[in-house]
Amino acid sequence: MNKTRILVIEDDDLQYELYEDALSDCELLRVTTGSDALAIAAQQPPNLILLDHILDKGDLGLDYLPELKELLPHVPIIIVSGALEVQEQINALQGPRRAHYVLNKPVDLKELKQTVVTALKECGEVEVLRQFEGLERSKRIDAEFLFSRSTDRLSRQTEIRRQVATAKARPNVSALARQFRVARRTIIRDLQELIRRGELPASVFPKWDQLDAESEGENR
Repeated sequence: MNKTRILVIEDDDLQYELYEDALSDCELLRVTTGSDALAIAAQQPPNLILLDHILDKGDLGLDYLPELKELLPHVPIIIVSGALEVQEQINALQGPRRAHYVLNKPVDLKELKQTVVTALKECGEVEVLRQFEGLERSKRIDAEFLFSRSTDRLSRQTEIRRQVATAKARPNVSALARQFRVARRTIIRDLQELIRRGELPASVFPKWDQLDAESEGENR
């Protein structure tokens, strides 16, 4: 099997040696500047990126985060730095071009290894796929809910049509609302739809503007 390829953007030799020991099962590619990182990432796309903030030649790792995410949108990025304020860490973890984790230096190597394992398992393409699956589930739930509401409405309208067709008086909107446990405006819409579809004659309920007056009279 091919080894997991990790791009390490780190200018400190000692820190890189720690990475070599902790991640000996992986193939490490090292660069010391952000510009070199973009170049090698395009040529040899990694499975994961370890990004320091203070780099060689005055480069700042966070300045290259948007470009790295644009180049490799599905590759998880772990920032490992001792030079970031809390707000800078929060900003790095927010937005569409964000890092997935921030670890502080001096880094706990056990925590680093576990974070790498988690990032490879849960982030990147797997994360995107899970988001799509969640969206599809949400759409199915919405569709089922709308179908249920539509079925309830059609069933209610069928019963309203039966009652109104056999009644001698005009339909009592308030009574129907109580019977079906819905708002009066829902019954009004049902009657309007039944009339519009030709399932009830318009003469059954010709003056919609009298509804409020009738309701007030019924409640007195």
